[in-house]
Amino acid sequence: MSKTAVVFPGQGAQYVGMGRDLYEQFPEARQVFEQASEAAGFDVARLCFEGPEEQLQLTEFQQPALLAVGVACWRVLEARGLVPALAAGLSLGEYGALVAAGVLDLGDAARVVRLRGKFMQEAVPPGEGAMAALLGLEAGVVEDLCRQVMEGGTGVVEPANYNCPGQIVVAGHRAAVEAAVERAREAGARKSVLLPVSAPFHCRLMEPAARRLAEVLAEVPMRPARVPVVANVTAEPVTDPERIRELLIQQVHHPVRWEQSVRRMQQEGITRLVEMGPGKTLTGFARRIDRALEAVPAGTAEEILALVARPEGGLLA
Repeated sequence: MSKTAVVFPGQGAQYVGMGRDLYEQFPEARQVFEQASEAAGFDVARLCFEGPEEQLQLTEFQQPALLAVGVACWRVLEARGLVPALAAGLSLGEYGALVAAGVLDLGDAARVVRLRGKFMQEAVPPGEGAMAALLGLEAGVVEDLCRQVMEGGTGVVEPANYNCPGQIVVAGHRAAVEAAVERAREAGARKSVLLPVSAPFHCRLMEPAARRLAEVLAEVPMRPARVPVVANVTAEPVTDPERIRELLIQQVHHPVRWEQSVRRMQQEGITRLVEMGPGKTLTGFARRIDRALEAVPAGTAEEILALVARPEGGLLA
């Protein structure tokens, strides 16, 4: 019998129109959008369904929007019998996983992620930071070239996301990230490109954002997780709410260890990941991590209904 984990994507998965079919077809989804809008202080459904795209790209709006779509997918499947053994999420997606695990109320999560996005955006002045994807290099090679750039005095550049084998994202000062891109090309990277992001996430430049987030999270109620959540920072399952609070603060300025998290879930017996939210980013990562791991997107009404309709021994087994 398959053992399932639910996983939630992070920033970059968004698109105008996401979640509209869920809202139209499922009352559980409509309730999620209403609750998220009230807590976040703007019409989340309208932004998801109609844009404008320029606003959806802004971190403080994008984060609550993606959270709402992911949780809407989860609530629809939860109502139809899905009981996961583990939960996890990439960066922002960790908040969706914590809602699914019963640690956070949706309203609290929506309010926190809007502030989280604002704090992260304000931590580094516009234009001073950057991120880049380095493809085709081993983790140790990327870590070494980042260290070499920093020792050269160009600025901060560090691994920010260990996504899957041969795909690592780095973040830091723009000049240092550009230098890392050049060194990666010289080291034989298959591809090495700057990413269209608004801030250098998951590196030490985000420490001011982490301090501000800590003050907010100190006031947010958290409950023990009903199912363990695999944390980005440690790639280990966690259920204790105070430890979760601590790890959410660290997550802002530490790398996301997604590949390690997926492998840790496999050690716990997970054979299937169901991706809750727009796009198929995590599904793609899973296939690169281990093709024996089943990865299933569940970000649209059509995908969800197809999963529910599986014969005995399928999704809800």
